[in-house]
Amino acid sequence: MRRRGLTVLVGAILVGVLLAGLLSAPVPYVILGAGPTVNTVGDADGKPVIEVSGVPTSASAGQLRLTTVGVQGRTDLIAAIAAWFDDREAVVPRELIYPPGRDEKEVDKQNAEEFTRSQTSAETVALRKLGHPLRITVTQVLPDGAAAGVLRDGDVITAVDGAPVTSGQALTAAVLAKPAGTAFRVGYTRDGRPATAAVTSRAVDGKPRIGVQIEPRPPFSLKIQVGDDIGGPSAGLMFALGIIDKLTPEDLTGGKVIAGTGTIDDDGKVGPIGGIPQKLVGARAAGATYFLAPADNCAEAAANPVAGLTLARVSTLDEALAALTDIRAGRTPRPC
Repeated sequence: MRRRGLTVLVGAILVGVLLAGLLSAPVPYVILGAGPTVNTVGDADGKPVIEVSGVPTSASAGQLRLTTVGVQGRTDLIAAIAAWFDDREAVVPRELIYPPGRDEKEVDKQNAEEFTRSQTSAETVALRKLGHPLRITVTQVLPDGAAAGVLRDGDVITAVDGAPVTSGQALTAAVLAKPAGTAFRVGYTRDGRPATAAVTSRAVDGKPRIGVQIEPRPPFSLKIQVGDDIGGPSAGLMFALGIIDKLTPEDLTGGKVIAGTGTIDDDGKVGPIGGIPQKLVGARAAGATYFLAPADNCAEAAANPVAGLTLARVSTLDEALAALTDIRAGRTPRPC
């Protein structure tokens, strides 16, 4: 009996150890939850998120908060099961966030690049909306690029083959429209003096390029600065609204806390994003009572309502501004 009891005890211990190991073993899933939110018309880490100098600016009594999704990249079976039954979180296959063959550092790098592009598009569309001229400025001439020795950092590109260049997209489209080896007449200004130079495009990864990195810049200082833990393109809309709020006398928020999400392009179109249910939760936790949702995300947003949070459907910057006008006036914005 003693030997039999000891065998049962040892067996139970082994089963417990195996079960504990199984439950704590990594699983090929990640957990999505509400990430941090940032007030684009406020401060982060003691600095203005949107910092403008050289022109008059205004302060806002309310908030325009961008929203993010938090990703728990390493998880075990216990955590995955718990998250599965939590309607504030989502469990998704790891490969959806970290594609096969790409590690977390590579994905983080791509997210950072997309985040930078979203800022550039937000600046472009916001300043164009306000009538501020943008200058397509060369930020780097690649050492082995077609423009090396011709253009310099700080040059402002004004035309290609006589056609005005008013956006980065216009310059890229002009170069891509003709095969590599095409000689372009590039108009530019340097130290305020206009000039023209010939630049012959070269094939880079199978596409014609002239070998410069550019950035649309206004004739005054405009910086967007947030923490390194935020990436991806989904903050574009809220950055654009924050810039407009800063540069106009009227308080776009009406003193309310308004959150939102959505990509934005140079034409002001608002695009869909991922993780809308988690962003809604994060927005409400940050005190928001209204949420600007991309039109293509509205069905999912409406299917995951958060008490106390009114959804507003937007597909363009103009529609987002119209929604803010309704909110200030006490009207219900166009719903999802």
